Amino acid sequence: MSIFLATFFLVYCGTHLYFYTKARAAFGFGPAVGGALALFLALMAVAPILVRVAEREGFEEPARLLAWSGYCWMGFLFLFFSCSLLGDCWHLLLRVGELLSRGEFTHLRLPPGSAFGIAAAYALLAAAYGYHDALAIRTERLTIRTPKLPLGVEKLIIAQISDVHVGLIVREERLRRMLAAVRAADPDLLVCTGDLVDGQMDNIAPLMDLFAAIRPRYGKFAVSGNHEYYVGLGPALDFTRRAGFRVLRGEGASVAGVLNVVGVDDPAGKPFGEFRGADERSLLAALPRDRFTLLLKHRPRIDPAGLGLFDLQLSGHVHGGQLFPFGLAVRLSYPFMDGLHRLAGGALLFVSRGTGTWGPPIRFLAPPEVTVFELVRGDV
Repeated sequence: MSIFLATFFLVYCGTHLYFYTKARAAFGFGPAVGGALALFLALMAVAPILVRVAEREGFEEPARLLAWSGYCWMGFLFLFFSCSLLGDCWHLLLRVGELLSRGEFTHLRLPPGSAFGIAAAYALLAAAYGYHDALAIRTERLTIRTPKLPLGVEKLIIAQISDVHVGLIVREERLRRMLAAVRAADPDLLVCTGDLVDGQMDNIAPLMDLFAAIRPRYGKFAVSGNHEYYVGLGPALDFTRRAGFRVLRGEGASVAGVLNVVGVDDPAGKPFGEFRGADERSLLAALPRDRFTLLLKHRPRIDPAGLGLFDLQLSGHVHGGQLFPFGLAVRLSYPFMDGLHRLAGGALLFVSRGTGTWGPPIRFLAPPEVTVFELVRGDV
């Protein structure tokens, strides 16, 4: 956790320095403007830390103001950086071409002011689009045929939400949009695959009633994500349970004799001493094999020992990258990105793009989703 945070802030501070150097090259400002810009960038760089400090000390409104400004800036900065870096790569290619050909490609170079303006315009437009796209919850529907539904149950509808991140930014307005999509699906079972919350519990407790009002026929199940540990596992799980979810922590459940549901803790709990280790194979093997088995696991990692013992694993965590092209880097660590993946032994893995947002309230080319699975009795 500490290594991750140190790496994150090192990279984040580096992108601010990159922005400063690009702005100075573009405008050639003097000490006064440069000092003001440096002060603003320094404030934005530490804004995520200030948000948590203000929230912990009970200053909710300043924390929300800092969260909105700091995280919107974070989204803009990342989009600016990705576009500007593409321009740097273009100029590097031109330089290599000049060295190889001993020619001059000056006419193909962008002046610093133009390059900065293009990157800034792209970032503003992409951020504006991504802000509105983050509010437009998609309902993704998949049909899965299985012979494991009992006689008399021809169809079973499961709705998945993931990475909601209820906190300073994801509040009642956004949450109502998400839950409206869940209600429209009229599921028999609702599951949450982690990161339901991302803030102090005393500030978001009233929002649990919105979840509690949804009462599927076969109930609601959830597992922990990494952010449940970051904000405090006890209060986070208390919120989840009071919202009507049964939290599965290295355990399985037989649901009304219709299907099995197994849930495991996220490994982020290990440094906190709050991880309930579980042998997935043992958990899965203990449940009736003639029933459809659903495995809830926050991160899209596959335990080879469990293959053949579950039918569908539902995961989240990666947000589909949330801001393109960040997903290209995420894929290096998580090769199973968003969507449905077929595994050995006839099992399936579905990775949600997530329903909310972490950090910037922006999604660019990675729209939010509520996923609806229709299990239909029949041969595969």
